[in-house]
Formats: sequence, structure tokens, C-alpha cells
Amino acid sequence: MSHSSTGRAGVQSRSLILTAMIFAVAMTFIDQTIVAIAAPTIQNDLGLSSSGIQWAINAYLLTLAALFAFGGRLADIAGHRKMVVLGVIIFAGASALCGATPGSGAAAEAWLVAFRALQGAGGAIMFPAAIAIVVVTFDLHARGRALALFFGLAGALTAVGPIVGGYLIQSDWPSAGSAWRSIFWINIPVALIALALIAVSKPPDESRPAPMDYRGLALIVGGVGLSVFGFQQSALLGWSKPAIWASIAVGVVLLIVFFRVEARTESPLINVRIFRNQTFTVENIIIGIAMMAFIPVFFFAAIYGQIALAEKADTASLLILWFFLGFVVCAQIGGRMLDRIGAKLPVVLGCVLAAVGFGLWAGKATDLSAGAQVIYIVMAGAGMGLMLGQANTDAINRASRYSYGEATGITQTVRNYGASLGFAILGTLLITRFQSAITASLTSRGLPGPAASVQAAKIAQLRGGNSNSNITTIPAFIRADFASATRDVLYGMCVIMAVAALVALRGLKRGVQEDTTAAGTGLSDQLPNQDPGVGRDPARR
Repeated sequence: MSHSSTGRAGVQSRSLILTAMIFAVAMTFIDQTIVAIAAPTIQNDLGLSSSGIQWAINAYLLTLAALFAFGGRLADIAGHRKMVVLGVIIFAGASALCGATPGSGAAAEAWLVAFRALQGAGGAIMFPAAIAIVVVTFDLHARGRALALFFGLAGALTAVGPIVGGYLIQSDWPSAGSAWRSIFWINIPVALIALALIAVSKPPDESRPAPMDYRGLALIVGGVGLSVFGFQQSALLGWSKPAIWASIAVGVVLLIVFFRVEARTESPLINVRIFRNQTFTVENIIIGIAMMAFIPVFFFAAIYGQIALAEKADTASLLILWFFLGFVVCAQIGGRMLDRIGAKLPVVLGCVLAAVGFGLWAGKATDLSAGAQVIYIVMAGAGMGLMLGQANTDAINRASRYSYGEATGITQTVRNYGASLGFAILGTLLITRFQSAITASLTSRGLPGPAASVQAAKIAQLRGGNSNSNITTIPAFIRADFASATRDVLYGMCVIMAVAALVALRGLKRGVQEDTTAAGTGLSDQLPNQDPGVGRDPARR
């Protein structure tokens, strides 16, 4: 087992390590949203089926969500630095192969989906280890600012994905019709920079050798994978399909079995007794709820800009820049508040501010004027920035230094689970409301009711992601109807964040967390049957 003297590390050294970790995870956040914007171009160039292009988008998110817990445990067992390097190499290699997708049709579809899934696996290995390195590098009362910068930039990169994607797919490089390949190849120089920074900064490589719990791994991969798959497919196939409910139900049952099995396993994949800590549990609930709005907002805002505002993909995505502006500024404010006064105030205030921002944004969505919405978009982003990183950091702080990877695996699994659920619910709401509005519009124009319903169903399935080739030809009434549907989605996000605020207000305690790890009284010491020495400072062992 190796240890680091993080307390004696210089500011410059810590900053270099933080920069290295930000570059390492940058790719994973960009890829959460960038491919969705390029989907129509990829589909046309490779001749993919509708289900094929959806799998190209979802395979990444599915493997990312299903393997986060494994990645977190593996980082703690094998070493944080080793897993970051391995994850970066896997991710960059898979990105290169995605960009080099050969042929067309079924063969190209299988190739792209397979390597998108491998990208997700690389991200799941890399991300928990990167977070663990940042947490180990900074002491408890400097950690809030460090992780605020980390999560602030990471969230910003999620927002940048649609913007970069929109720009790249409309460029003439490398050749007309195949510029989409650059959205994958852009990861390669980022990966090389990350590897160079890791080599120079030499981040800590702490580890806690232990056997891998493959039974738990199978259960959580199956549980998360099946339930997230059901959520993903619900917006495409509809909630009336028995297969959707069966997939979700079996997934949930497997997760329940996983928790019961892990509680009796000597060396579990996840020490589920960590959920006995109220703050850890509450912060994860807040994260899961907030992510139902956070990731979906980037996708829905980009679509809204294309359909309702009739903008091209790169221009439409500029709406997200305003959200990013509020997010990144308030993420830094929230980090400083966390270090000074604890998590409760920034998390509660952030949730409330985001709820108000989404609500006011919704009220302006039908104006079809981006300028009238800017202040409220900034407000919603500011609220998310104020609370999201702080909730993550406060949850991770509850683990011992040798379980940071595991704790991060839990929080990131929750993040992705919440995002998938948010896409399912809000995507269904968008389609349902859009279809209803179009039906009413067509009926008012003289089309018989049954014919109007059939036509509305076809139009509603566009959802923006597959329609930007002729975006300027969309009739004004359809633009207005889509704006009305988006308004309801934004109101849904307002309700989601209000619920998160209520949970934070009732469930979190005031005050700054004490540095219990150094005193040997951290969370892990309070859990029975824990590995010897876990939760204690190495100098005291």
C-alpha cells in the first residue's frame, strides 16, 4: 500500500494534480451529450437504423452507469493512479475506433455500438479513481474549493458537448459528410495531455488490496443495466410496452438482492453499511433527484433551440452557454461556502435557486425569444452550480481515505441512475405534450381528429434530434407547439429541484464536517467488520 504526504504537498503540486484529473475526466463529460447532437449526421452517413443510432447514444451511458461501482472498487483495490491511466487509455482508444467506424449499415452499427460501450467502461474505471486522487490530495477544509473547480469544469464540459458537437458536424473537416468523426477524435489530444500531466505531477497511488466481489458485480451490473435500459427505451417505445416495465422491475429486484447480499459479504463490492450514515444517504438522494434535471436540460435546451427557435445546431446550443456561465461561477462560491460553513446552506439555496430559475425560464419559453430567457437560464445554472458539487463532495467526505473510490462509484452510479430516470420521465412528458399540442393545432386547421392524431404522432417523434436537416422549414405552429411542450418540461425540472430542496432542508445538518479521519474516528471506523486501519491516518497506524 502506498501513501501520499498530501499535507506537505505544495500548492503548485496540488494544482498540477487537479489539472491532470480534470483533463482525464473531461472526455467522459463531453461524450455524455456531444453524440446526441451529431446523431442525425452519423445516422445518415453510416446508414444506421433508428434503433442503431439510439444504441450508439445509449450504449455509452448504459455501461457508464452499470460499471461505476466496479470502477470505484477497482480503484481502491488496484491503485487510484493506475486506474486513471488505464481508463484514459481505454477511453481514448475506444474513441479513436468510434471515429474510424468502417463501412455502413449493420456492420458499422455493431462496430460503433461496441466501441461506444467500451468508452463507457473506460470512463467508469477512470472517473472514481480521479475523484479519489483529488480528495486524497486536498485536506478536508480545502477540498470544497478543489472539488468545486473539478465539478464546475466537469459540468461545464457536459454543457460544451452540444456546442462543440454542433460546430464540428457543420465543419468541412475532414470531408463533407464525415466531419462527425472529429467528435470522437477530439478526445485523443485531450487524453495525451492528461497522460502527460499525470506523468509530470505523479498523483498519489493509494490502494487497499482485497478480493473482488464478482457476485456483487454481476448483481449490480444486471440491476443498474436492466433498469437504466428500461428508462432509456421508455421514451422511444412508450410506457405501455410490457417489456419496459419488466426490464425496470427485474433491474430493481436485482438491486434489492444486491444490497441484501452485500450486507453479508466479507469483502463486498460496496460496503452498504455506509448508507447508515444519514448525511451520505441524504446527499445521494439529493444528487439522484437533481440529476433528473441536470443532464436532461442540456439535451432539451439544444433541441428547443433547433425546433422552437429554428436555429442551427451550433447556434442553438449557445443557450447552454448561459446555463454554464451561472453554473461555473456559483460552483466556486458553493465550494467556498462548503469549506467555511458546511454543505447544508449551499445545497438548500442552490436547489431553491435552480427551482426558481427553471420555473421562470418555463414562463418565457413560449415567447420564442432567447434574449428574454437568458437571465433565467443563468439563474437555473447558478442554482445547480451552487449545490451539485457540494452535495457530491460532502457525500465523499463521509468515506475513509481508502474508500474514496468506492464512495465515488456510489455517487456516480446514483448520478447516472437519476439522469436516466429524468430522461425517461421528461422525455415522455415532452413527447406527450408535443403530440397533444400538434393534434389540437391540426384539428383547428380542419384535419379530422383521427388523421390529426396519426400525423401528430409522426411529427412528435422528431423530438429535434433527428430533424435539423430541414430545421428552417418547420411551420410556425409546430415551433410554437414544441415551445409549449418544452415549457412543461422546464416546469417539471422546477418541481424536481423543489423536491431536492425539501429533502436537503429536512435531511441535512448544519455545520462543517470535522476532520475525523486523522483522529481515527471516521465513518469507516464506525462500521463493524471493516478492514483494519481503514479510516485512520497512516501516521497513526
